[in-house]
Amino acid sequence: MKIAVYQAKGVGGDKEAALAILERQARRAASRGVRLLVFPELFLSGYAIGEAVARLAEPADGPSAARAAAAARREGIALLYGFPEREGERLYDAALLLDAQGRLRGCHRKRHLYGEEEKRRFTRGEAWTILELEGWRIGVLICLEVEFPETVRRLALAGADLVLVPAALPKPADIVARSVVPVRALENGVFLAYADLCGEEGRAAYCGRSAIVGPAGEVLARAGASRPGLIAAELDPARLAATRGSLSYLAELRADPDFPGGRPR
Repeated sequence: MKIAVYQAKGVGGDKEAALAILERQARRAASRGVRLLVFPELFLSGYAIGEAVARLAEPADGPSAARAAAAARREGIALLYGFPEREGERLYDAALLLDAQGRLRGCHRKRHLYGEEEKRRFTRGEAWTILELEGWRIGVLICLEVEFPETVRRLALAGADLVLVPAALPKPADIVARSVVPVRALENGVFLAYADLCGEEGRAAYCGRSAIVGPAGEVLARAGASRPGLIAAELDPARLAATRGSLSYLAELRADPDFPGGRPR
């Protein structure tokens, strides 16, 4: 399966601009044979927008999701994008996955919120997200969540082959994109797609350096630090089998009744 990441600049509260970018990049990626396209954290609203996030929040089946679903159907491509989700009075930092027929396949709510502002604005998610898409078992995390070894390990132990991570990584933490992301893929034997924001948005400055990484920690595609752009890579399931056959940390992990993930599969 060929996947792509679109590294974007924050839209600063302009949802219409974000949807236009989504439609344009879906068309561009589909023309290159991409089957799954990943956008950054809170892509539809912008990340550093203060109180405006409440005004821009929508249900998972809201009008923006309908428009994104139409683009997915029209281009025949699956889409994952970050957005502020509203459920009643609660807001979530969420990521929505639509398949190539425009069907809602999952909505991940960020469980590990970053900093006091996120904790004040958003409710913590509770569920882990892992689902099937085109024969791949896919886990979803958002930004800070990938920085904990336990989160990717839990998805890997549940059978994930690919982990998708929309992000809004602030400067100067680019060591996460450069080093932590490849290590998370390596130590769990999974493909990992990290879609970051770049440039500046209000008072925020983002690291960029989005990446698609293979199960041996090899960088298959990498964006630069400051510019928007589309990167793509072909994911070969044979690479998973070869990596897990020669260097499988999951298989070598010793059973331990106190280990939170239990015995590896």
